[in-house]
Amino acid sequence: MSQPRNVLVAQSGGPTAVINSSLRGVVEACEESPEVFGTIYAGYHGIEGVLREELLNLSAQDPEEIALLGTTPAAGGIGTCRYKLRAGQQEDFERVVEVFKAHDVGFFFYIGGNDSMDTANKVAALAAERGLDLVGVGVPKTIDNDVGDAQFKLIDHTPGYGSVARYWALNVQNANQENAGSSPSDPVLVMQAMGRKIGFIPAAARLADPEREMPLLILLRESGLGLQDVADAVNDLLKTRGRALVVVSEGLDVGEIGERRDAICHTTFSSSQITVVKIIFNYLNEVGLAAPGSARGNVSGTDQRDSIIYASTVDLEEAFQVGRHAVRVALEAGSGFMSTLLREPGSDYQVRYDKVPLDVVANSERSFPESWIAPSRTDVTDAFVRYARPLIGEEWPRVPLVGGLQRFCRFEPVFADTRLSEYLPQGYRE
Repeated sequence: MSQPRNVLVAQSGGPTAVINSSLRGVVEACEESPEVFGTIYAGYHGIEGVLREELLNLSAQDPEEIALLGTTPAAGGIGTCRYKLRAGQQEDFERVVEVFKAHDVGFFFYIGGNDSMDTANKVAALAAERGLDLVGVGVPKTIDNDVGDAQFKLIDHTPGYGSVARYWALNVQNANQENAGSSPSDPVLVMQAMGRKIGFIPAAARLADPEREMPLLILLRESGLGLQDVADAVNDLLKTRGRALVVVSEGLDVGEIGERRDAICHTTFSSSQITVVKIIFNYLNEVGLAAPGSARGNVSGTDQRDSIIYASTVDLEEAFQVGRHAVRVALEAGSGFMSTLLREPGSDYQVRYDKVPLDVVANSERSFPESWIAPSRTDVTDAFVRYARPLIGEEWPRVPLVGGLQRFCRFEPVFADTRLSEYLPQGYRE
């Protein structure tokens, strides 16, 4: 009988409220098969930790801390990164192989979005090319819900999206209360949601008001509206309702904003010089409102993806199960797949867990269905509401408190002994 092989799990890209639930699913599923899986390591801060040989020993952690991953948001447990293995960075690829060999890694699980699945695919392909006995499996996550295809056949939705959708549903409810009370002086409230290129996050604002009773406008990146169009829509609403709530995608094209980019060239709107929401409410105030008072703005930042209080219990459970299923995929199908979830047909919401080839899903990018954008271009349709409503769940998550404060997972800094020389990833060399 063959000896157990060690496991390496890592995360990359922006974190979510439920990313650690997937990590917990991977770890606990591996622990159930000690005859197959040996020591479980985490690449500390994603693939960068692998390259630097910084491997956190998860098998050495208290089981209570592993369980607490289920209600610990973001990526504070094992960290994440924005580093991508790029074609031409051959030394990085060689280093990954060296680290895997040095620590007898036979299983690699990578949790992330589009770029992460590309990394997982490259590592799995490299291992096969080198004859390395390695099983590489991807675990999906992203708040943007942009992994997959337009037909929703590769994955119905990504873990992480349900929680950010719930965040916006609840926050718009609260904003409506604020706006209703303060509208004599502040009739317009503009709120900026994440979503660089795709509108699933701002679209979730409609979940706060499926009956369309609020004076709510939703401006997706895909809406194609300019500032004058926005002003016209806002003033039309002010004339009939006296106030307006506007949820706008951070990626709406409003001209130059002095944008900043991260290590993988994605625009980080919350760190750019000017926010989209500021441009919009300044423009509205300059051209004038069809009601007394002024427009104000709120900019939500990383709180959209790091608050466990707003997390969807449905999302938490699905993230956990998709992590567990990744281990099943590794055992039954082998290397080169991503664990996925697909919606069952019928009126009752149910999902099943499956797999898709990594080379199919790697760098895939779903678009927001045009048919889900209302003819006005300032709202979404009921079809979107039917799709998204089950994802936000029905209950509050049960987050343990100690002394009135949230009790999150706290790992001990137990790392694998280094066996290789120090290494600086190629992307950081001058």
